[in-house]
Amino acid sequence: MSDITAQTLALIKAAQTNPQAELAKATFSQSGSPTTGITAYDLEPGAKLLYPVLTPLRNSIPRVSGKGGIQANWKAITGVNTTNVRAGVSGGNRGGVIAVRTQDYNAVYRGLGLESTVDFEADYAAEGFDDARALAVQALLQSLMIQEEQMILGGNSGVALGTTPTPTLSGSTTGGSLAAATWSVIAVGLTLEGYLNGSVASGIQGQLTRTNADGSSDQFGGGSAAPSTAATATTTGTTGSVAATVAPMNGAVAYAWFWGASGAEVLGAITTINSVVITAAAAGSQTAASLKVSGSYQDNSQNSLSFDGLLYQAFKSGSSAYVKVMPTGSAGAGTPLTADGAGGVVEIEAALKAFWDNYRLSPQEIWVSSQEALNISTKILSGNSNAAQRFVFNTDQSMLGGGVMVRTYLNRYSMTGGQTLDIKLHPNMPAGTILFRTTRLPYPLANVNNVTQMRMRRDYYQLEWPLRTRRYEYGVYCDGVLQNYFPPAFGVITNIANG
Repeated sequence: MSDITAQTLALIKAAQTNPQAELAKATFSQSGSPTTGITAYDLEPGAKLLYPVLTPLRNSIPRVSGKGGIQANWKAITGVNTTNVRAGVSGGNRGGVIAVRTQDYNAVYRGLGLESTVDFEADYAAEGFDDARALAVQALLQSLMIQEEQMILGGNSGVALGTTPTPTLSGSTTGGSLAAATWSVIAVGLTLEGYLNGSVASGIQGQLTRTNADGSSDQFGGGSAAPSTAATATTTGTTGSVAATVAPMNGAVAYAWFWGASGAEVLGAITTINSVVITAAAAGSQTAASLKVSGSYQDNSQNSLSFDGLLYQAFKSGSSAYVKVMPTGSAGAGTPLTADGAGGVVEIEAALKAFWDNYRLSPQEIWVSSQEALNISTKILSGNSNAAQRFVFNTDQSMLGGGVMVRTYLNRYSMTGGQTLDIKLHPNMPAGTILFRTTRLPYPLANVNNVTQMRMRRDYYQLEWPLRTRRYEYGVYCDGVLQNYFPPAFGVITNIANG
């Protein structure tokens, strides 16, 4: 205690002798780093969730309770007096007998779910800042909704793409930087799921084996058709290129292209039309040979854990939905939409006319990618700009904003003299594809409240699994299927080129 007292007295004496020097020693300055010095860390509590949760179809499609069983089943009367028996009768006699067309439908229930964990230390560390366990469950629910949205649009369990046709090639001495060589090209058709989960950098997915949280595993197709037989073309010089086309495939919204030496073809491009112009060596790293299973190629386009989404309910054989595949056109360019010169688009007009001619109905929505949203606007405005637009000037503002966007499309084939379709942007719609969606049927007493609905044996529920390690384990699940009462009320235009 005497030493402390002596030290304290010495400090007091020094301060009295030279107060300015002692004050300088006791002064703190602001640190240049937020984590050093006597500096508060001004961290706002609550993590910011800066990611999109875009689920427009899921949000708008009604959800109804299922009634047990393994699938939803229903019958539909799709035509009356299908042989067009005349109604006139002679005196005292009965009329002719009509024929009625019926069809059976079913939709198999599928379980959907995702899991996450929070270890004890992560929970301790977040105390006073955020609820890590609640965040984990929230992220699971949002992730499941995003996956469900992709499945509603383009889930595919029922449409097999089969084997991709052999490409047709044409070599040229100009147009690229290919060296003189014989180039081997392999094409692979992709479903929407295959397209969304594929890239040149990371490759496309063939047969997938997923290890689950409980140690079990599931095997399913990743959304790619069986690769084509290789085709070859020869280039000379050092500025060569190869034009490649493949016959369009029902259900394919994109195509992956592998090229290189024979037997060593590498992924170099993914296109949303059925052609490509190869101008340089492939930039990817995945080889076509890596898609082989037990030494041979196989069709991995179907996902056995998925239900059929709107696109594949239309693509499915016998659906009677409107499906239009744009012509191949020139390689790498394809065939874009066509302005009709009267404020419309030729291909959309043809689809709407077909809906009326065949089923006396009109869709209410046109779902597009950003590419087609822009192209539709361009075609309409360039086709007849004076008739297709108007300008509204706000006198309260001193500035005029530029830009015109077509948000609706007028269907002239309607009993009411014209019906407006909303043009809507979908975050998962691939470039080159358009979906026509009907939300209400014009048929009286149709006994259909919802044209489409999510029929759920069990809607979203959360599970907190028993502890087996020092971490909390969560799962968020649901069980249901997309039920479409009238697939002919839907339509698809695909293989649309940009322009």
